[in-house]
Amino acid sequence: VQLEESGGGSVPAGGSLRLSCASSGTTTDLNAMGWYRQARGKERELVATIISGGGRLNYADFVKGRFTISRDNAKNTMYLQMNSLKVEDTAVYYCNAHRNLGSVDINYWGKGTLVTVSS
Repeated sequence: VQLEESGGGSVPAGGSLRLSCASSGTTTDLNAMGWYRQARGKERELVATIISGGGRLNYADFVKGRFTISRDNAKNTMYLQMNSLKVEDTAVYYCNAHRNLGSVDINYWGKGTLVTVSS
């Protein structure tokens, strides 16, 4: 699975951005896809995930009500709509795909896209 993010950029606080993650390769058996982020000097953290099959959505508390994750299977693309952006949302945002093969978990990552929110 190959993942490529796009849509990052610089916006003022309160603004919006939509990130996209285009996937290629075998994606039909993925268990979940999601967005993570890593701010400078901090560890990578979960932002939102979407579970394959039932489509259950999960959000980190700090983005609930502001960010929306979605997936267009026909386009093999996942999105993250980010509204009411805050300075603390500044980070590199990574697309993730997860595949479980019994006792083995495989994670695929994109190279990331930078989001900068200014005050």
